Amino acid sequence: MSLTAHIPSHRKPRRSASKLAVRAGVAGGVLSTLAMAGTASATPSSETAPETTLEMPVLNLDLSAEVTSAVAKAAENTRAAAVDGEVNALEETARTGAAAEAKQAKADAQQKADAEQKSKQEADRKAEAERANRSSSRTTLEGKSSSGGSSSTGSSQGSGTVTAPATGSAAAIVNFARAQVGKAYVSGGTGPSSFDCSGLVQAAYRQAGISLPRVSQAQSSAGTSVSLSALQPGDILYWGSRGSAYHVAIYVGGGKFVGAQNSSTGIVERSLSYDKPTGAVRVL
Repeated sequence: MSLTAHIPSHRKPRRSASKLAVRAGVAGGVLSTLAMAGTASATPSSETAPETTLEMPVLNLDLSAEVTSAVAKAAENTRAAAVDGEVNALEETARTGAAAEAKQAKADAQQKADAEQKSKQEADRKAEAERANRSSSRTTLEGKSSSGGSSSTGSSQGSGTVTAPATGSAAAIVNFARAQVGKAYVSGGTGPSSFDCSGLVQAAYRQAGISLPRVSQAQSSAGTSVSLSALQPGDILYWGSRGSAYHVAIYVGGGKFVGAQNSSTGIVERSLSYDKPTGAVRVL
């Protein structure tokens, strides 16, 4: 026995049976776990996982500059695409407009051609009608002439020729008309460098102090009607019906006339057989 065993404060406390049982259980559990862990660590694995060492690349790029360049390039591509789209739209609009204009121009040209063709046909029809009227009027005039027509001087003129030269006012008219031969025909012309048919007749009669109407229709109604077989120098010849003649000229004697025919021939002196007139009037 210890020397201090009899002292109460130095005695070891007695452990109860329940505490001992708990401690024994805990210890057993710990030992069991350690045994299982040991067994597991002692059992080699069927496969050993390979060890892999990854080496990360070292980036020395200036990412900020790259990103800025990429953004700028994308923006430029977007702008270029927008410009291309706008250009394509403008080109398409231009093509559409040009096609419409070409179509309209073609339609206008066709309409003009049709109008010109119609006008030509109408002119041909009118000319044919005038020729028919001229033939009819000629027959009538020749019939009247054969029944006793004669010149105002009482001398026979035969087939439109004269036996004496023009004198007085007639000479002034004839001389002026012949002086214009070779000048140009211009529609509406009244001289001095160019004339149309009625402009020439009016200007010639002005030399004799006689005022005539401006247009051929009115000139063919002036004075008195005379037969083509009884013409005298200075008489006005007309083509078409009297009062609606489409052409006039001046008889200059010798079976000839001077007239502003057309833009191709200008002012010429021709035989009556070149284009026989429908009738004639005498103003002098």
